[in-house]
Amino acid sequence: MAKDGTNRGGARVGAGRKPKALSEKIGEGRSATMVQLPEAPDLAGMDMPPVKYYLSVLQKNGIDLDAAEVFRETWEWLKARRCEELVSSQVIHQYAMAVARWIQCEMAVSEYGFLAKHPTTGAAIASPYVAMSREYMKQSNQIWYQIFQIVKENNATSYQGANPQDDLMERLLSAPRHR
Repeated sequence: MAKDGTNRGGARVGAGRKPKALSEKIGEGRSATMVQLPEAPDLAGMDMPPVKYYLSVLQKNGIDLDAAEVFRETWEWLKARRCEELVSSQVIHQYAMAVARWIQCEMAVSEYGFLAKHPTTGAAIASPYVAMSREYMKQSNQIWYQIFQIVKENNATSYQGANPQDDLMERLLSAPRHR
């Protein structure tokens, strides 16, 4: 409690040591907390939840938003690791939209350059797309770390290999150009 009587301060969200992955705990010979569920009947695979309409709307410049494709790739990646039920589809939607907006900003930087004209003085200023791109990249990375942490904590085997986050630059370079 602060001197003025208000409750503020304290630990920041996400601060502190991250929990070890389940595979690391097993590898060290430590007992890991694993929930033993009763035998379940044969279950059919879960279909991908419907992609929200706003992930595939036509943009003002005439280019389709890539968010629906990012959503599908991320869902398939999670399903391959049997973690699709552990990650909220809302988080996947947020990740897909952040990645799509980052790509959109990077395309704008490629088209208009790093400099812009100030609206009142006409002097050269840094392009606002550069700052927006940085913020969307930071947001997409932060959401991806949340998704990957869930996968890491719930997989009994360690994971190595490509993941959707690794393909962001590939997606940017292969995005259709609008002229």
